[in-house]
Amino acid sequence: MTTREILELAQGAQMPLALAATHTKNEALEAMAVALIAAQDTILAANKQDLDAARGRISDVMLDRLALTPSRLTDMAKGMREVAALPDPVGAVLRKIVRPNGLVIEKTAVPMGVIAIIYESRPNVTSDAAALALKAGSACVLRCGRDAWRSCHAIVEALRAGLRKVHLPECAVSLIEDTSHASANELMTADGLVDLLIPRGGAGLIRACVENATVPCIQTGTGICHVYVDAAANLDMALRIVENAKTSRPSVCNAEEALLVHRDVAKEFLPMLKKCLVDDRQAAGLTPVELHLDPAAAAIIDGVPAVPADFDTEYLDYKLSVAVVASLDDAIGHIARHSTHHSEAIVTADKAAAQRFVTCVDSAAVYINASTRFTDGGEFGLGCEMGISTQKLHARGPMGLAELCTYKYIIHGNGQTRGGAASLLQTPCH
Repeated sequence: MTTREILELAQGAQMPLALAATHTKNEALEAMAVALIAAQDTILAANKQDLDAARGRISDVMLDRLALTPSRLTDMAKGMREVAALPDPVGAVLRKIVRPNGLVIEKTAVPMGVIAIIYESRPNVTSDAAALALKAGSACVLRCGRDAWRSCHAIVEALRAGLRKVHLPECAVSLIEDTSHASANELMTADGLVDLLIPRGGAGLIRACVENATVPCIQTGTGICHVYVDAAANLDMALRIVENAKTSRPSVCNAEEALLVHRDVAKEFLPMLKKCLVDDRQAAGLTPVELHLDPAAAAIIDGVPAVPADFDTEYLDYKLSVAVVASLDDAIGHIARHSTHHSEAIVTADKAAAQRFVTCVDSAAVYINASTRFTDGGEFGLGCEMGISTQKLHARGPMGLAELCTYKYIIHGNGQTRGGAASLLQTPCH
């Protein structure tokens, strides 16, 4: 089926979804979750084919992004059920105004219509996106990367089986069959067929969408995420946070890519860092973190000499750029120059320093004494997420149900007409 044919079918699913009652959408999400687990063997077999085809062409870290396991499928189903448990955003009155003339004006949340998502090698995005779009009353059209197509196709087939059980149109969830650049370009320019485009992937994909899309597009973030260890930091806490932010899953956008350390604690903290991320991991048979050090850090510990481009690189790997800064304001300035406005963290016991950091750092999520790895729809209580928006309009940070709705004004009257000369006429015109 062509991309246009898929989009036209998705258009036809808009009205049934917009009219679906909350309990119907929740029943669909439960049926989709059940169908996902029932199709586990088929999905894992498809995923094995994807992994076998990709092995040797992509890094081990990227293979981890692509891989599915029974546990990950269980988490995907859990995410769908969590979305079902959330309040239905459709029809919510966001603001109510009663005018002196008696008009009642209600700003009311309504579905987007058709949401297209272009993503790369994370099959779990398939169920997350489908669940959120469905609960928000919209059809979703998914376009995955070629490395993940078999996995995503098997997932979509399972989700569609769930939709059929509750008599909602299966084309509410669709997967583009063409994984070439042509299909991505067609989605970017599908005026009148796509109401919102969301790219999830690397910098190249996001830049292509932002620069070429003629349909509304939300810029989701590459994540050059920073952790700043302040002069007043608890260094043991800082080490735990840095270790988690960098190594728990380095292939995701909320992983730490750059570490800034105040010069007053650098001589004590950096040897702790190297022992933890390099020496101890090597001794345990784990992949050590490659530390890219600025001159001040390199004077304290061994590592790879950093080049300027390192601080503008989203590694998505066991690599970390490290710089020593002279002050809190120097850290803030460094982040302003290099951040992608995704997630940044300060580790400090100084409340004034923490407040200055969160006020001055212009990112979607700013942490005090916590890992950047929490920037996630599930961790924020949104069920799951469509992506992390690093722009300021119309959504910012993890995009959940509320961010997948738009709104309209619904005005209730009882015969009011607008003022002016015409309103002085006592006898209506015939």
